Amino acid sequence: MNEGVIDGDWEYRPLRLPPGVSRRTATTQLAIHAEFAGWELSRTLLYGDGSRKVWLRRKRQPALLPGLIT
Repeated sequence: MNEGVIDGDWEYRPLRLPPGVSRRTATTQLAIHAEFAGWELSRTLLYGDGSRKVWLRRKRQPALLPGLIT
């Protein structure tokens, strides 16, 4: 997976799905990202060759300082 982009309160991460990935498999893969990493679907782009580019987003988490007890 590519590195994400931070924009304001949101963190975005692009994900490329190859042409052979079925819609059901893509849905399952995105559900796993949502369930275990807190991502949600922001945008989907379908290319002519059948591949998809998906942008996932999630709210930014405040960075924890080392030694800081919260």
